[in-house]
Amino acid sequence: MIEALDHVQLAMPSGGEDQARAFYSDLLGIPEVPKPPHLAKRGGCWFERGPLKVHLGVEMDFRPARTAHPAFRVADLAFLTKRLAEAGFSVTEDEPLAGYERCYVDDPFGNRIELMEAL
Repeated sequence: MIEALDHVQLAMPSGGEDQARAFYSDLLGIPEVPKPPHLAKRGGCWFERGPLKVHLGVEMDFRPARTAHPAFRVADLAFLTKRLAEAGFSVTEDEPLAGYERCYVDDPFGNRIELMEAL
């Protein structure tokens, strides 16, 4: 039986670690944690805060996830979208789901990320 989701892994191109850090840690506020040494040699980086775990792994034939995506619940969507826009990221509004305001942003590699705030 499945009990919980442990982490989400997204793909990134080789050498994109600094871009990943700037987006996931600096802008989204998810701290980077060290990868285990036997996995660190593959590249990529991990970002975790409590139960929120986003891992980025290098994919040699990289193509961004344009439809499949993680959805992050946020505490202040207006603040975060302003911060992302000021950093040069395009935020796309979407119709709200019952009980949520939401939008999409692409990470530096073109992976789709949904941001949701409970109303």
